[in-house]
Amino acid sequence: MASSLTCAGIVWAFLSFLCAAASCVGFFMPYWLLGSQLEKSVSFGTFRRCSYPVRDESRQTTVMVEQCGRYASFQAIPSAEWRICTVVTGLGCGLLLLVALTALMGCCVSELISRTVGRVAGGIQFLGG
Repeated sequence: MASSLTCAGIVWAFLSFLCAAASCVGFFMPYWLLGSQLEKSVSFGTFRRCSYPVRDESRQTTVMVEQCGRYASFQAIPSAEWRICTVVTGLGCGLLLLVALTALMGCCVSELISRTVGRVAGGIQFLGG
């Protein structure tokens, strides 16, 4: 396994992968905001939610669903700002993951990452962040 990366490039590749993985886990976990509603603890993030209220039409009351899950549709996300946050954060995580996996491949493949590709990858990481 030949690599064209310097020691700094190898460290960059592994740190990029760790940061991308942490960003993706943070995006998918529903623990951005914690609180309580109807005397139950609730939490939600841009993509998922836990313990959320649902209207029970048969009994004409609101009941708490005590499980985690995604929103039923993109329009079910509470506000336009929250939808924009979901899209922007998802795109950022995707860009970070793309650069991180390319950098890790550069550790194993000779001449994959040149100085120009490294600078472009850094710019993409900046946009992703």
